[in-house]
Amino acid sequence: MFDSLEWPFLLALKKENHVMKIVVVGAGGVGGYFGARLASSGEDVTFVQRGPHFKAMKKNGLRVESTHGDVVLDTVKVTDNPSDIGPVDIVLIAVKSGETEEAAELCRPLLSQKTGVITLQNGVENETRLTDKLGHAHVLGGVVYILSLIASPGVIRHSGDAARLVFGELDGSRSDRAQVFLESCRNASIDAHLSEDIGLELWKKFIFLCPHNGMTALTRCSIGLVREDLNCRKLLQGAAEEVIAVAAAHNIPISTDEIGSLMNRFDGLPPEMTSSMHYDVINGKPLELDWLSGAVVRLGNERSVATPINEFIYAALKLLRGGANG
Repeated sequence: MFDSLEWPFLLALKKENHVMKIVVVGAGGVGGYFGARLASSGEDVTFVQRGPHFKAMKKNGLRVESTHGDVVLDTVKVTDNPSDIGPVDIVLIAVKSGETEEAAELCRPLLSQKTGVITLQNGVENETRLTDKLGHAHVLGGVVYILSLIASPGVIRHSGDAARLVFGELDGSRSDRAQVFLESCRNASIDAHLSEDIGLELWKKFIFLCPHNGMTALTRCSIGLVREDLNCRKLLQGAAEEVIAVAAAHNIPISTDEIGSLMNRFDGLPPEMTSSMHYDVINGKPLELDWLSGAVVRLGNERSVATPINEFIYAALKLLRGGANG
């Protein structure tokens, strides 16, 4: 661990190929992609995973098929029991938001005094949920922009150009552990950025994510079809305006004037693009609905902000939120 070292010396260690000990909890589309890139660059990465994906990784390693270049790891360190690993430098939480509390419990044997736990999940509440379980000193916020999934057990498929990671300490400090991890990411050719206002970054993504996921999942259609239909476009914009209003009520400095640039962003997406929640609805997987549209409604109610469109999206999808077996 790096308890008493200063950042310039830590950077020097990285330049001398010092290895970080990293655990990725959840080796799906997000965790599998970033974990594989870190492992391929020489970092000491262990994945925590269960089920068929775990068995395939244990037997055959991990393969990432990516527009940024494939990564093939013939062998990987993977376990379904974090107690086998011991304390590490960084933990990446890459499970669905509904599994946050369970992931926090999995983290406990991985913690030393200075271990950083970075959540790469969707939503704006996971950091608080983790700090409630693990303490404020361990938790960092994280935002990812990537479209990737488990194509088959042991295989991650990344499509599109985006594969960006933004993270930061909750108090805005440029801590030693954050700067060392940033260097590790850059050594792995990951488009990574250290933010001094990660809370704002989380809400910026949330404002885009909720309308996009909600409307593509609700209609079972791509964003191109949603934005070209006048009625659906009106719902898309209205849902975004509601999230911006909720953000403002929670003292997040995002102006209502930004709706124009947000709609331009939707218009600039590839017309065939869908979303993770669209994929989950189509494939009978559990939905992150409670942490997206549901969270907009819940956080709006806390500050007396009306969110009728997000409430409609939530009500229309909530019977599907448990997946095919829910």
